[in-house]
Amino acid sequence: MGENVSFWQSLVTGHPVCSEWKQEAEGSIYQLASVLFVLGCMGGSGFFGLLYVYAFFALSFLCTCIWAWLDVCAADVFSWNFILLVICIVQIIHLAYQLRSVTFDKEFQDVYSSVFQPLGISLTVFRKIISYCNAEVVTLERDHCYAVQGKTPIDKLSMLVSGRIRVTVDGEFLHYIFPLQFLDSPEWDSLRPSEEGVFQVTLTAETKCRYITWRRKKLYLLFAKHRLISRLFSVLIRGDIADKLYALNEKVFVDSGFRFDIRLPNYYHVALPGRSNTATPIIRVQDFSTKRKSAKRL
Repeated sequence: MGENVSFWQSLVTGHPVCSEWKQEAEGSIYQLASVLFVLGCMGGSGFFGLLYVYAFFALSFLCTCIWAWLDVCAADVFSWNFILLVICIVQIIHLAYQLRSVTFDKEFQDVYSSVFQPLGISLTVFRKIISYCNAEVVTLERDHCYAVQGKTPIDKLSMLVSGRIRVTVDGEFLHYIFPLQFLDSPEWDSLRPSEEGVFQVTLTAETKCRYITWRRKKLYLLFAKHRLISRLFSVLIRGDIADKLYALNEKVFVDSGFRFDIRLPNYYHVALPGRSNTATPIIRVQDFSTKRKSAKRL
């Protein structure tokens, strides 16, 4: 016990106390090194944040090396700061290489900038979504079908990048699919991972289209490994389904001319004049494509 006390006493009080402080300040190089180090501590996260941090740290350690070599003439101070400088340079090279390797085709870059980046998804996470599932960009010529009702199996998930897709069932027009919308989100959400099925609608390209496609099984494997990506796609797919339901809602109206809202079906029992609350209005689906054709003929 006495040995421990003497050790702590020598550690705390065994060294000479500063009787007086040095009057003159260190040179401008040392002050610049301190300022650069403080600026480096203000960096953020992510690739660019780390580049910012290591760049300022490298400049700070470089200034400290110059100060130790010219003013202090201390080999140990110079050596330690030089080692730290080399570590920062290696980190900068490594980060720059990673940033350079995270490059995508134009279609992937557009999808990332428009869909994933606003949600705070980093380039590294997006690279996993692209590379792990072997995502590819496919071209669909005009009047060619992406899926045929009752025949095409549901084995992938695709997002339209350019063009326009027409959705029909039994030859009747339902709605359009526009860029940055999923082509098969309702089909994806209707099946469990272990289930199989076929499309109940036909998807036909009205113009030349390009879309990104992921294989279903590989996406599920990715979801099992990364819960963040699983939740991300769950939000995107369900939002896409909601947009498609609203597009269908624009075509539905009741027999008296009131537009039918799929969210409030009971509203029309009390809103329609001259009807009892128990009466059920007749719901009709308006075929806008027929109206457009007749208008063109006129």
